[in-house]
Amino acid sequence: MSGASPRTGGTSIATTTTTNETRINDRIRARDVRLVDPDGVQLGIKPLPEALAMARQLDLDLVEVAPQNDPPVCRIMDYGKFKFDAAQKAKESRRKTVSVGIKEMKYRPKIGPGDFETKTRQVLKFLNEGHKVKVTIMFRGREVFHPELGKKILDQVAEQVDGAARVESEPKLDGRNMIMVLAPDKRAKQSAAARAARDEEPAATSGTVASGQAAGAADQGQGVLEQERPVGEGGG
Repeated sequence: MSGASPRTGGTSIATTTTTNETRINDRIRARDVRLVDPDGVQLGIKPLPEALAMARQLDLDLVEVAPQNDPPVCRIMDYGKFKFDAAQKAKESRRKTVSVGIKEMKYRPKIGPGDFETKTRQVLKFLNEGHKVKVTIMFRGREVFHPELGKKILDQVAEQVDGAARVESEPKLDGRNMIMVLAPDKRAKQSAAARAARDEEPAATSGTVASGQAAGAADQGQGVLEQERPVGEGGG
């Protein structure tokens, strides 16, 4: 008994794999192409050999940019430079795309000072990385009847990160939790940096003035010494 599949009748079926690879130069299979020159000017429909010859005369490539058209659209260009520029644009786009998520930090109403400082530093780190932060107060047992304790903790967190964040969602009860959402505040950070720069300028100026005054005093002292030296001294 033959092992051939009854559906195929014993014959193998050739599978065609499709690829998204751009065809250039001799890989283009169309008889005619709609040609575009390096400046983007449409030159009309040209036989493929003629289009290839024009590209070679300019020491450039013939690139199939719209293979779905009939005839396909081909453009004369520097394909290597085109690929490099496309890769750079994609890289720049990925760099500008910031993956901003919502982080969460949980506190307890009776949290100790050390744990509070540790958790709040982490909240500030998340904010500086561009993330929003959901700050959650977890109530246990009868603590839920004293929401003012949780509100006090949230206010302290907001005060600690002031200048780096703004309160996007005010504290509110959600079941046995109290939640506040913080968002990075770029304007506040820029203003704080500008204030710090302004504060440094007077200090630098006063330091320069003090140095100048000290130098002037030293010069005056030297002059006094010269005047007080005996007349016959130093002559040998």
